[in-house]
Amino acid sequence: MEKPASTSAAAADDVKIDLRDHLTPHHDPKNPFAFTPDQLSALMDPKNIQLLHTYGGLEGLARGLHVDLNVGLTATVKTHNPISLRDVMSSTESGYIQDIETAASSIKALSRQNTNVSEVVVVESAFPQRTKIFGANVLPEVRSKNIFQLMWTAFQDKTLILLAVAAVVSLAVGLYEDIAVPEYDTLGNRIPGVKWVEGVAIIVAILLVVLVGSINDFQKEKQFRKLNAKKEDRVVKATREGTLSLISVHDIQVGDILHLEPGDIVATDGIFIEGHNLRCDESAATGESDAVRKQAWQLCYRLARAGHHDTDNEKPPSETPEQETKGPTEHKQLPDPFIISGSKILEGVCTYLVTGVGINSYYGRTMMALRTEPESTPLQEKLNHLAEMIAKLGSAAGLLMLIVLLIRYFVGWKDGVPDQPTEIVLDIMKILIVVVTIVVVAVPEGLPLAVTLALAYATQRMLKDNNLVRVLAACETMGNATTVCSDKTGTLTQNKMAVVAGTLGASFRFIKEVPETRSDLIDISLVGEKAPQPVLNMLHQGIAVNTTAFEGKDENGEINFVGNRTESALLAFARDSGSPSYETLRNQWPVEQVFPFSSERKAMATVIQIQDPLDAQRSIYRVHVKGASEILLEKCSNIATLQPSQYTSPAHDFDIKTRELTEDDRSRVDRIIQSYASRSLRTIGIGYRDFDQWPPFGRETGLDGEEIDVPYEDLVRNNGLTLLGVVGIEDPLRPGVKEAVKACQQAGVFVRMVTGDNLVTAKSIAKQCGIYTTGGVVMEGPAFRNLPQSEMDAILPRLQVLARSSPEDKRILVSRLRDLGDIVAVTGDGTNDGPALKMADVGFSMGIAGTEVAKEASSIILMDDNFSSIVKAIMWGRCVNDAVKKFLEFQLTVNITAVILTFISAVASTNQKSVLTAVQLLWVNLIMDTFAALALATDPPTEELLQRAPEPRSMPLISFKMWKMIIGQAIFQIVVTLVLLYSNVLEYDTESVVLQTVVFNTFVFCQIFNEINCRRIDSRLNVFSNIHANKFFIGIFIVCVAGQALIVEFGGAAFQVIRIDGPHWAIAILVGLLSLPIGVVIRLIPDNIFAFLFRDPTTRERYLGGPSSTKMPSMYMADAGAVAIHS
Repeated sequence: MEKPASTSAAAADDVKIDLRDHLTPHHDPKNPFAFTPDQLSALMDPKNIQLLHTYGGLEGLARGLHVDLNVGLTATVKTHNPISLRDVMSSTESGYIQDIETAASSIKALSRQNTNVSEVVVVESAFPQRTKIFGANVLPEVRSKNIFQLMWTAFQDKTLILLAVAAVVSLAVGLYEDIAVPEYDTLGNRIPGVKWVEGVAIIVAILLVVLVGSINDFQKEKQFRKLNAKKEDRVVKATREGTLSLISVHDIQVGDILHLEPGDIVATDGIFIEGHNLRCDESAATGESDAVRKQAWQLCYRLARAGHHDTDNEKPPSETPEQETKGPTEHKQLPDPFIISGSKILEGVCTYLVTGVGINSYYGRTMMALRTEPESTPLQEKLNHLAEMIAKLGSAAGLLMLIVLLIRYFVGWKDGVPDQPTEIVLDIMKILIVVVTIVVVAVPEGLPLAVTLALAYATQRMLKDNNLVRVLAACETMGNATTVCSDKTGTLTQNKMAVVAGTLGASFRFIKEVPETRSDLIDISLVGEKAPQPVLNMLHQGIAVNTTAFEGKDENGEINFVGNRTESALLAFARDSGSPSYETLRNQWPVEQVFPFSSERKAMATVIQIQDPLDAQRSIYRVHVKGASEILLEKCSNIATLQPSQYTSPAHDFDIKTRELTEDDRSRVDRIIQSYASRSLRTIGIGYRDFDQWPPFGRETGLDGEEIDVPYEDLVRNNGLTLLGVVGIEDPLRPGVKEAVKACQQAGVFVRMVTGDNLVTAKSIAKQCGIYTTGGVVMEGPAFRNLPQSEMDAILPRLQVLARSSPEDKRILVSRLRDLGDIVAVTGDGTNDGPALKMADVGFSMGIAGTEVAKEASSIILMDDNFSSIVKAIMWGRCVNDAVKKFLEFQLTVNITAVILTFISAVASTNQKSVLTAVQLLWVNLIMDTFAALALATDPPTEELLQRAPEPRSMPLISFKMWKMIIGQAIFQIVVTLVLLYSNVLEYDTESVVLQTVVFNTFVFCQIFNEINCRRIDSRLNVFSNIHANKFFIGIFIVCVAGQALIVEFGGAAFQVIRIDGPHWAIAILVGLLSLPIGVVIRLIPDNIFAFLFRDPTTRERYLGGPSSTKMPSMYMADAGAVAIHS
C-alpha cells in the first residue's frame, strides 16, 4: 500500500504542502545531479523549510549539486558522477567528501580577489552539465514582432478588412467603367477615366492606417527595450575555485556560492550559507514591506517547528496597533534561509548557495508568466461592432437600390425591349456600378485613420506628461477606467522611511505639514532653526554614532542612505536639521562598545569616549540609546528641557539642560507615543546617559585578563537615561497623491489600495490619501480570497483597502472586477504586481523604482513614478475617446447624407446617374475625412473631461446626443441639396453642370462647418471653446476651404465641375454656415421627448440616462450593480 504523502507547514503560514512529487528521484541518465529544476524551485515558492530539511538541508543540497561550500564551483571539472535523491536524503552526515577534482596548486597560486570582470567571465562551456540541466541565468529572448508582423496584426481590424473588400470591388468596377463605359460631359467631350482612383485611394488609406499604427508600436517597443537594457547586465561576487571573483550576472550557475552586501539586488534564488545580521526587502517580490531576517537553515527549522503551534491561535502582531511602537528593526515573521531573486539586501552580509537561475528562479517564472497576447480594448470591440453594423446597413441599402433600379429598368421595357443583348448587359452593369458606389460610400474610410491618429498623437503628447505608452490601445482604454487598484509601497508612498513627526523633550513638537489650526506645532523643516543648538548637537551625535546605515548609491545610481530603513530615516532627518556629515561625527569619537539591536530589549546602544568639555584631563563615556519609545521611556528618570531662556549662554556645544521626568511628563509623552501609533507611525525613542568611567560600575576582568563586555542592563540601571525625544517614522506619501486620488474620484474612478502591508498601516495610509472613507471596507487578503463568490461580489462595491494581499489575491480582485463589467487599471512597481498588471485592462508601472517584471507586464510606464500622472492618462484617454466620437459624428453625417443623396438622385435620374460623382465623393469621403480626423484628434484635453463619470463597457459607442446631431444635420443637408437640385430655385436644369457644381460646393461647405459643430458631443452650445489651443484644427479648416476653392475653380473635367460666380459661392458658404445654428437648435431639443423610441427600460437608460446620472458621483463604486455615493 502506498504511503501517504508527507505534508508540512510553511514557516509562516498554515499551508499544507504536498511533497510527494518533489521527493521522487528522477531517472534522467543525462542528469548527474540529485535534483531537477522543479524540485529546487519547490523550495522557494512557497518557502518550504520542511522540504529543505527532507533534502538533507544545505549540506544535502550541496552534495546533490556536486559543490563544495568552501571552494565553490570548479571550472576544470567537466563531468560529475551521478548521485540520486535517495543518496542525498539517506545521508545524515553534516559534512561529506566532495567527489570532484580539486583545483591544482597552480590554481591556488592565482587565488586573489579578482576585480577585472573580463578575466573571469565564464563561457557557457565551462559548466556544460549544469547549464544543460538547470539552464543559464538568462530569460529566453522575447520574440519581438518585426514591422511586417505588426502591420499584419494592425490589418486584422474588421473596419480595415471591410475597407479592403470595398477597395478591391471599387477598383475593379472603376477600371471596368473607365475602359468599357466611357463618359462624356454636357459639351460632348470625353471625361478622362478616373473611376479607378477611388479604389486606389482607399488602398492608400488602408496602408496609411497600417503604417502609422505599426510604426508607432514598433518605436514604443524599441524605446521600452532601451529603457531596460541598461539595468540587465551587472556583475556579482562569487567564490569559484576558492577565489573571490566578479562574474557577470548572466554567467551564474546553479551551485555557485554568491556573496551579498547592503544595496545588492538578488540575482538568483538560493539558500543562506553563512552571514551576519542579514535582512532582505522582499517587497518587490512578495509585497511584504517589512524586512525579512535570513539565518542558517537549522535555526530556522527549529524556530518554525517550535513557533508554529504557539502562534496558531494568536492574532498576528501586525494587526494590533501596538506593533507600530516597536523597535526600529523588529520583524514580525520568523527568519528563513531562502534568498529570493528580485529582493534587495537592506543590511548585513552573507554567502548563499544558488538553487535557481533564469526561468527556474522566482523572478524568471514571474517574467515568463507575463508573456501573453494582449486582449482587445472596449473601443476596439465597439468599433468592430460598428463595422459589422455598417457592412450590414450598406449591403441592405445596396440591395434595396438594386431592387428599385432593376424594377425601374424593367418597367421601362414596356416602351420596347432593347435589340442588342450587349446593351442590356451594359445597362445592368451601370445599375450594379451605382449599387457598388452606394456600398462604398456607406463605409467610413477615415474611421480607422481617425482612431490611429488620435492614439498616435495622444501617446506622443503623453510622453511629455511622463506617461510612456507601450500598448497604443491602452491610452483609450484608460479614459473609461472605472476603478484603479493601486499598490501602496512605491506607488502611493515613496518606499523610503522618513521622520514625519516628533517631540524633543516634553513640549517641542514638530510635524510635516502643520494644520493651520495648530499653532503649538512646528514644521519639521524648521527644527534646525527653532530648537536649541546644544540639543540638536546631542541629537545629531546620537543619531550618527548609534546607527549602521551609510551613504551610497541606490539601484538608480542616486546618492542615498543605504541600510536599515529606520536608521536611514533618522540620518536623513539629522542631515535636514543641519547636522554635519554623519561620517565626520562617527570618526570624531572612539567607540568603546556597541550593543546591536535585539528584539528582546527592543533597543540599540553605542558607547563613545569624549573629552570632558569642562576638564580636558577627564573623559566622559556617553551612551546613546535608541529603541521602542514606550520601553525607553520606562528607563528614563530625566528629560531634556527646551526652554529658550535656559540656552542663552551655553557653556559648551553639548550643554543640555535637563530636569527630572515627572509623572505628568511621563503621561504626556505616553499620550504623544499613542497618538503617533494611532496614525500608524513607527515610534523611536532617543536617549543618552553619561558615565565617569568605563566599565561604569567597576566590573572585573576575565580570567584571561581580557575585559568582560558590559551588559546592557548596566546602561539602564536605576532607570538613569535622559530622554532627548521621540520621533514618528513612516513611509511618506508621494507628492501630489492626495490631489490625484481626489481628482480620480471626481472623475468617477474608484481608487482601491491593494498592498502586502499589514492592516493598520494600510488603513492609515489609505486614510491619508483619501482612499479610505466612511462606509468603506478594509479586508485582509486571506479573508478576501476565501469568500464565496456571492459574498465577494456583494462586498466589492465598498472594498477600498485590501491588506496582507498576495499576488494571487490581487489577481483574483482584478479578475472579479472585470467579470462584473468594470474597466480596471492597476498600478504597481514590484515583481509581485506582475500578474495583476497583466490581467488588468490597463497596467501602470513605475519607470524609476519599478522592477523589470512590472514594466514588462504593464501597458503604460509612469516615467516620474508619480500616481498623479494617472490623472493625466485618464484625461488623455477620455480625450482620445471623445476624438473618435467627434469624428464618428462627422463621418456618419457625411455617409448617411451621401448614401441617401446617391440613392434618390440615381433613382430620379433617367440614366441612373448620382448627383455626386465618384471623384467628388472621394474628395469628401477620404481626403477631407483624413483632415477632419487629424483636426478632431488633436484637440488637447481639458479639466472639464474629469467632471464626468467613466463610460462602462455596456455604453453605446454612439450616444443618443450624437445620433440626434447626426440625423438632424443629415436631414438639413439632404433637404438643402434636394431643394437646390429639384426645386428650380436657381433656374437651372437638373443635369446642368453649373447646378451640379453648386450642389457639390454646398454639400462640401456643409461638411466643413459641421466639422466645427462636431467639436462638442455633449449638449453645451459653445462649439468654439478652446479652439485657439488647437492650431491643427485652424490650419486644416483653412486647407479644406482653400482645397475646395481650387477644385471648383480649376478641377474641371476630373471633378466634373465648372467655375461659378460670386452669388453661387455665397449660396454655398451661407447654406454651409447654417450648420452651426442648426446644431444649436438640435442641442436645445430635450432628449426625453424621444423616450418613446426606447421601449426597453435598460436601453432607454443606456441612451437617455436615468435618475442615477443626473448628479455627478463623488465616489464611483463599481459598474454592474454599482452603488453611487453622492456628495
